[in-house]
Amino acid sequence: MAKTKIMTEPTGDTSARALQIDEIIAFPISFPVKDGVTLGIGRAVKRDAVVVRVRTKGGLVGYGESHHGRCPGAIGHIVNSTLRQLAMGMNAADVTGIWARIYKFQLGSHGMGAACSMAMSGLDQALWDIRGKAVGWPLYRLLGGTSRAIPAYAGGISLGYQPPTSLVEEVAGFAASGFKAVKLRIGDTAERDIARIRAVRRAFPDLDILTDANTGYTVADARKVIPELDANAVGWLEEPFPAHDYKSYALAAGFGRVALAAGENHYTRFEFTRVIEDGIITILQPDLSKSGGITELLRIAAMASAWKLPIHPHTSTTCINMAANIHFLAAIENGGYFEADTAKLNAFRDHLGTCPYKIDSEGKVYPLEGPGIGVDIDEAFIKKHPLIEGPGFI
Repeated sequence: MAKTKIMTEPTGDTSARALQIDEIIAFPISFPVKDGVTLGIGRAVKRDAVVVRVRTKGGLVGYGESHHGRCPGAIGHIVNSTLRQLAMGMNAADVTGIWARIYKFQLGSHGMGAACSMAMSGLDQALWDIRGKAVGWPLYRLLGGTSRAIPAYAGGISLGYQPPTSLVEEVAGFAASGFKAVKLRIGDTAERDIARIRAVRRAFPDLDILTDANTGYTVADARKVIPELDANAVGWLEEPFPAHDYKSYALAAGFGRVALAAGENHYTRFEFTRVIEDGIITILQPDLSKSGGITELLRIAAMASAWKLPIHPHTSTTCINMAANIHFLAAIENGGYFEADTAKLNAFRDHLGTCPYKIDSEGKVYPLEGPGIGVDIDEAFIKKHPLIEGPGFI
């Protein structure tokens, strides 16, 4: 793959005809995982993603990632059928117009569907990639940001259910590579979760520890664990319950001081409106590949800023989403952590395209400087990794 070059001049014709959308296609892709990490949602047996490619009449090509929603074939089909028909022929630079058209004819008129939100998120990313390439600007600059250091935590499909000694060894590797923060996977039993948290805190008294239960807790579990999170200075408890279980979140808020986090399974600004107004969940984690794309996350971030709430976006599977996340964080005023995918094996991070980020010695990342999102995509890789049917976690 050619190395991404820094572009400061427009890459081509930016006339209306040149920016007219001429092709939209989604590629559901997969790779198998052996000895996968076990989380609150099960043991990983494969990784899925949906790559969306948009081409204009002028020859500009943009790429985005739609979250697979554990049914990547279905998400890809929504892009390749309904969304393609709605957006074809429109101006690729008209991101708000395309978003509004999909909302009018699909998302809003048929309920706030998660599948449509995920599908349109990848399309929207690809359009922003084209916008940046059309003017020769990296995405962060197009969004009104500047190149700056973004704090990162070790996350992704890692730090799962394992003996405390083994977990401490894994954390030690991340700390040695520069990370100042890690996210532990909980949602097992309360007792085993508490033992793991205590072990990591004893070994790393100055490390920022975050936790994610992946919707694995009952209210009784949360009642047992939250006081221990407070005692061990844990920064947040992420998704102890399903996204729709607002009553359980309200109950858990009274069990201690730890901040409750959620958002990767909330879709569009309309769902985030309730989350913000309820005042229970104070760490917001929308996903650029799930919650409506870059266009919608800018709205969610602006809405959150009025309530002085931070945005710590959830990271999806591929190098596209990861690079876009850093651009986004560099452009909003209330940005927090970047979730670095630290899975031992992630072909979508390492081989689908060029490197999306590097962690420096202070645990920080910087946005890429190439035009658009800034990653070059290897389409031969896409062809070699067709969809594997079935669940990704068992």
